Amino acid sequence: MGSSVRELAGKTPAGRDRYVDLLRVASLGTVVVGHWLMAAVTVGDDGAEVGNLLAVVPELQLVTWALQIMPVFFFVGGFSHALSYRSLSRRSGGRSVYSAFLRARLQRLLRPTMVFIGVWGAGALLLQWGGRGGGLLDVALRLVAQPLWFIGVYLAMVAFTPPLLWLHERWGWGAFGALVAAAGAVDVARFAFGVPYLEFLNFAFVWLAVHQLGFLRADGMLRMPYVLAGAGLAGASLLVALGPYPLSMVGMPGERVSNMAPPTFALLCHGMWLVGAVELLRAPATRWLARPRVWRGVVAANGVSMTAFLWHLTAMLGVYGTLLALDVPLPEPASAAWWAQVPLRMAAATALTVALVALFRRFERPGAVGPGAVGPVAPGTASGPAAALGVTLCLFGVLGLSMVGFGGLLEGRTAMLIAVHVTAPAAVGMALAGWLVVERAGGRVRARRWR
Repeated sequence: MGSSVRELAGKTPAGRDRYVDLLRVASLGTVVVGHWLMAAVTVGDDGAEVGNLLAVVPELQLVTWALQIMPVFFFVGGFSHALSYRSLSRRSGGRSVYSAFLRARLQRLLRPTMVFIGVWGAGALLLQWGGRGGGLLDVALRLVAQPLWFIGVYLAMVAFTPPLLWLHERWGWGAFGALVAAAGAVDVARFAFGVPYLEFLNFAFVWLAVHQLGFLRADGMLRMPYVLAGAGLAGASLLVALGPYPLSMVGMPGERVSNMAPPTFALLCHGMWLVGAVELLRAPATRWLARPRVWRGVVAANGVSMTAFLWHLTAMLGVYGTLLALDVPLPEPASAAWWAQVPLRMAAATALTVALVALFRRFERPGAVGPGAVGPVAPGTASGPAAALGVTLCLFGVLGLSMVGFGGLLEGRTAMLIAVHVTAPAAVGMALAGWLVVERAGGRVRARRWR
């Protein structure tokens, strides 16, 4: 792997924006570290339970204003999607490239995700058929699927890239402003007038607004990032201080209002300040990335980042399970002994994640379809609508699975997805069916070399 990374790093085009690659890796890495740090496992009369350190020490919730960095990943996604779609459009001779764009952008996302779902789904079925369960195992079957919400949101961003890019090219900042206004209107209707179910629209408005900032970045229109950072930080601070919004920018157990599920206008302001902040660091970071050794590290991390993200909770729970099996006492969360144990637990989780990445990283390698190998859609095919159907099925499947988990595959356990009850088997079926439809639709695109 070392030689291939060296070769890839050496072939980096001179015009590539290396800072975007760093942001992609850093944002996912921050999420992983945050999850490991915030997990507070305790053993009670009912077995092991996984709590949240932020609930034990509420003062630490302010840290989420730095650790809730998913808006940066979605911002980077907008930048990359704009470049990819425009590249495919130029090469296609003016024909539709929607299905090819979906397949090219989703290969490295969906393949490792489907492997993760398949492995955990099969393991859950074997455990339930064998009558095994209880304690940390039941928690794991529910918890490991939760990060899949991010996959679902990202799928929606890829699916909506063509129309939103069209709006951006015509209206620029106005398209972003319209999404911001829509997110604000949803919160007004929710909190001021108590309109039910409308808040779920902010899963689209909030995250797509952050995604739209990536389009602006791709066209060099983020010229005053300090204004964006200042406005976002001031807005989030005022909303939390004066409005119904909680301090934490991540979901908290038992809270009446969450900034995350569904996303709130406060979270959108948080995303604006984060995007502005990372843009302010762009120049010094770019100079740092010019060092060959640093850039090789970023290239290597980018090649396995999604695999590491998918399996990091598995590694963390594996560490806790080992400690419980060895009868190692777990200190009270936030105690001095607990903090002293943190470096050891995180080192062990890192080692186990590395092992899991070594096992599954091959599924994250890009396939044959890419910007340089895609030709026009064959006449008479319905690959575009089929691809849209596939990504919609996959979106609802992974979102549903993130809510219900793997523990209900046989018991018929359900979770509420927007206004619909979804079961684990239905979620797995939709995710797999959607992925196959996207692969098949993209495969209809004739591949050839373009001079």
